[in-house]
Amino acid sequence: MEGSCTVEDAGGCELRERKLKDERGLPAKNGEVHKQKDKEVKEEEKGQTNRKTYGRTPDGRVFVVPQTHDMVSQLFSPTQPKNASDILVVAILGLHILTLYLLPANSRIAVFATIFLFWRACYNLGIGYLLHLQSHHLRLVAWAKQSRIFVNPNTGDNPHPIMYFLLKREMETKIPEDYKFEEAPVEYNTWLVFRRVVDLILMCDFVSYCLFAIACGGRPREEGALLTIARWATGWGLFGFNIWVKLDAHRVVKDYAWYWGDFFYLIDQELTFDGVFEMAPHPMYSIGYAGYYGISLMAASYRVLLVSVIAHATQFAFLIWVENPHIEKTYNPPPPRKRRSETINDMENDDDTMESSQDLNVQLPSTPGQPSTVHNLIGFHNIDLHRVTDTSVILLQMYIFALTLLTPSTPFYQTLFVVNAAIWRLWYSLGIGYILNRQSTKKRWTRHFLKYGENTEEAWRQWKGIYHIAMTICYTSFIAAAWKLYTRPDDWTHGLPILKHVIGTSLVALQIWTAVSIYDSLGEFGWFFGDFFFLDYRPKLTYSGIYRYLNNPERVIGLAGVWGAALITGSVAIFSLATLSHVLTLVFIQLVERPHMQKLYGQSLRRESGLTKSLRRSLPPQILQWQGSVDKMLEGTLDSFEDLIDAARPKIGAGMSLFVKDSTAMFKYPTRISIRRLAPDLAGFDSKDYSLELSGALQSARPRTEQRSSSKALAFEYGAPIRVRWTAPLNHSKKDWIGLYMVADNASREATEVASQGRWVATNKDQYGSIVADHGILTSDKRISGNSRKDGEDKDYLSGEMEFSGDKLWWTTGVFEFRYHHNGKYNVMAISLPFEITINKFDEENVVTDANGSVQGAVEQALLHLVSNCFDRDPDIAPSTIDEPFGSQVERNGKYPKRVVFAVQQMFGIEFAPEVVQADGNVRNLAWRVCNAKKVLQPYMSLPRGRNTPVELKN
Repeated sequence: MEGSCTVEDAGGCELRERKLKDERGLPAKNGEVHKQKDKEVKEEEKGQTNRKTYGRTPDGRVFVVPQTHDMVSQLFSPTQPKNASDILVVAILGLHILTLYLLPANSRIAVFATIFLFWRACYNLGIGYLLHLQSHHLRLVAWAKQSRIFVNPNTGDNPHPIMYFLLKREMETKIPEDYKFEEAPVEYNTWLVFRRVVDLILMCDFVSYCLFAIACGGRPREEGALLTIARWATGWGLFGFNIWVKLDAHRVVKDYAWYWGDFFYLIDQELTFDGVFEMAPHPMYSIGYAGYYGISLMAASYRVLLVSVIAHATQFAFLIWVENPHIEKTYNPPPPRKRRSETINDMENDDDTMESSQDLNVQLPSTPGQPSTVHNLIGFHNIDLHRVTDTSVILLQMYIFALTLLTPSTPFYQTLFVVNAAIWRLWYSLGIGYILNRQSTKKRWTRHFLKYGENTEEAWRQWKGIYHIAMTICYTSFIAAAWKLYTRPDDWTHGLPILKHVIGTSLVALQIWTAVSIYDSLGEFGWFFGDFFFLDYRPKLTYSGIYRYLNNPERVIGLAGVWGAALITGSVAIFSLATLSHVLTLVFIQLVERPHMQKLYGQSLRRESGLTKSLRRSLPPQILQWQGSVDKMLEGTLDSFEDLIDAARPKIGAGMSLFVKDSTAMFKYPTRISIRRLAPDLAGFDSKDYSLELSGALQSARPRTEQRSSSKALAFEYGAPIRVRWTAPLNHSKKDWIGLYMVADNASREATEVASQGRWVATNKDQYGSIVADHGILTSDKRISGNSRKDGEDKDYLSGEMEFSGDKLWWTTGVFEFRYHHNGKYNVMAISLPFEITINKFDEENVVTDANGSVQGAVEQALLHLVSNCFDRDPDIAPSTIDEPFGSQVERNGKYPKRVVFAVQQMFGIEFAPEVVQADGNVRNLAWRVCNAKKVLQPYMSLPRGRNTPVELKN
């Protein structure tokens, strides 16, 4: 299955990176071990050559996955059989080349820019849309089943026999072994047709890009011979690296992942990712686009560079919105929830074996008997102006930016801003580093707070504030200095100002991405050096996220942005600041982080990163030997530097204590879309033949305000499933559907005016090619005799039943109704009785208290039922007891905590953040927090008889 992959190399034949199911342990320590490992891998691959691969469809059918080949081999290798679709693709590529030849020179650039952007849109938008539909609704397979295009015409059930035989000949020509068109699963045949469309789009995407580069190419005036040679050598180097990335990636994943096969079926084997997948995250979307920039460099055209950046950006968007959600859903599903007995056993077993972690998002350990604390600092969504740290950061940033904008850019002020940035960098690296070093060796920071009767948690909170302020103001000061020293180019076309800005901006974006990736891996606990404070809380050490590729991302790419600013400004002062920042960061890592990590983890620390291992495998032995000598020299130099620091530490410490003392004193609902898609002809359909009836409703104590005011309104509990029974005439459309709406949303009773926002269910299955539309159908088209009718008619009719639950409900309170719609349009044929979704207020006056007079037990029981509804009554998520932990989906999917906090506010009058639900983890902790909040807020809640009954909130 390994073949050349040159044509699509820079053009976008991408694959997805899957999560490793087993993180590798300790790496090899010398080149011989790597050689032995490579030899074993090659022998294993050789032994697996003749093994058959088995696929599994969503319905459980197992089949042999035949061998296929990459698109370049299929199209251009003389050893591969050819079919009509190959000839068509090659003809279209030839038409592109002929177009470039025939077009006049002044039209080529515009025409091929348009052609390339068209094919790129077909790739990222077109293929992305199809894959999105297939991932969420299995829509492509549903279309194939509805069209019956893969059904053997001999059965008489295929309306397209010519297409059937054409596809059969095409596919069996390309796959001569282990494949029969009529016996293969419909999912596999659909994937084969899909990949032929992909071949056409990706080949045209790459060829049109190359032709666009040729149309734009040229040699800049006044460019010397040496610069030309360097430009072409670098360009070819990047393009060659791009080819190697593609070839190595295809070696790892083969055609299955290359053509998004897991959107259609799964294979019964482990997916192991090595080679290029250990060098960078999502290599086909990151370093796999190096060839684009190499071609831009060879073309010496900013137009090509701009188009390359646009194409690269759209590819990342494709990754974020199409592939990553599917990867997460398919390869990283939430683990099954542990029952309480399992949790207790795990806690007992782990008491003596806890080790620290670099990649776990760890919550701060809390006082026994109380839930974990939540209120993170990092991220715009965590900004809280009631917190002194956030207020201080915002005020200081406003102060610095105001001075930056209001002061002139004279040499005096420029010097002042550079000095200010340097001081903050010194404090951020040396001052903060000294505090952490003292905390690691002597617990100096924690001892200070213990001296005044505080605890470790308080020391941790205050430390987080100090570190957060130092970090944000350090970078704010640097940005202000760069702004002061930036001069807008007078002529963007002379020299390299555009290139400098593009590269500089890319480096800034790289640093931002690195910071986000580090935070995603470490969490709040690791970001703020939690293991310097809580040595007893140490989960297992693993490497994931960005740490899978780099041991210390901060060493290089963690400061890429400061070098980008230096490149954009072209200022010696900013370059000096960038150098100072990088040197101090390396010193911080070497003298603060490294000793502490070595003390905590010892031999568990990984000596080589994934990138280093990949590079070592690719380097010849001579370079490896030379690198070993350089490493020994650097280690000796660093040891000497550490000895020097140790000798000077007592003298520095005396002055640093005063500096620290002086420094710490300074920090004393969605818009609704109107629609009118109506059926043009309703002849033969009478709305009197349709009806909707609800079941399982409670009787609300609140009387209806309509004409029949004596009757009571229907009511349902918040989050409770609602069953709807419908009736319709025998000739009703199979594409009828029922939607759930707020009563106030639609003024007309003949036509619905707003979209259902996903809250709808089809009356009949397999009519919309979507599993979402069919979800909730219980029965359909059950024929009922007219003798049972009570409206005086005697005609037979059809009946069905469906259930609205989960995301198809409104997760708020109010008055709602169901609407029966005709033939996939918005013509209303029937409307249900209005009903209310309610959350009963907690009546503390009438609850049973325990022996101590506490109502916590009653709160726990009320919350248990409420939380179960909020979690869709799903046994994998919803707890059955107050101590049973919530399912892991609660941490992954923010919709569940949001439902709970809304319900708690309505029931108890107390507002929590969604993160509180995730941190508490079970009903008992949440009930404790509710009772504690009620106790604190008791004087402000208008409580009769001094009890903790909340007042009703105004909507």
